[in-house]
Amino acid sequence: VEAVHLIANGKAPRIPQPEEGATYERIQKKENAEISWDQPAAALHNWIRGHDKVPGAWTTINGQVVTFYGSSLLDSSVPAGQELTIKGASRPGLVTKNGLVVFGNDGKMVLVRNLQFEDGKMIPASKYFSADDTTALELTEEEKKIAEDIR
Repeated sequence: VEAVHLIANGKAPRIPQPEEGATYERIQKKENAEISWDQPAAALHNWIRGHDKVPGAWTTINGQVVTFYGSSLLDSSVPAGQELTIKGASRPGLVTKNGLVVFGNDGKMVLVRNLQFEDGKMIPASKYFSADDTTALELTEEEKKIAEDIR
């Protein structure tokens, strides 16, 4: 009651909070969000989800920084997929039809659904090996006419 009256009367003491030990701003920096692979799958999942969307948990794949988004724990048998070497990981990840499967040091799995490259391009993790495939869009004569009318 006394504290409420002090506040109401504008006489409550104001003690500035020290900045020493404050960590919120530092956690949000990209350089502090690198994935440490020597952890169990649950810790990897928590790290990726904890940094989803800002700043994004990242690792190095083929010499390029790749940011992981949308993880979930995977409790099934190891799915079929194409191996992907990840810097620092004890075993390669697997690019599957559902996404990228990575392994914790406990042998359990985490499924990552989206990847973002350094240039800002984001793709579904399942499309990692087909990300560079480009096909030209070919329009029929009728579609070309519609496109020209729209222009």
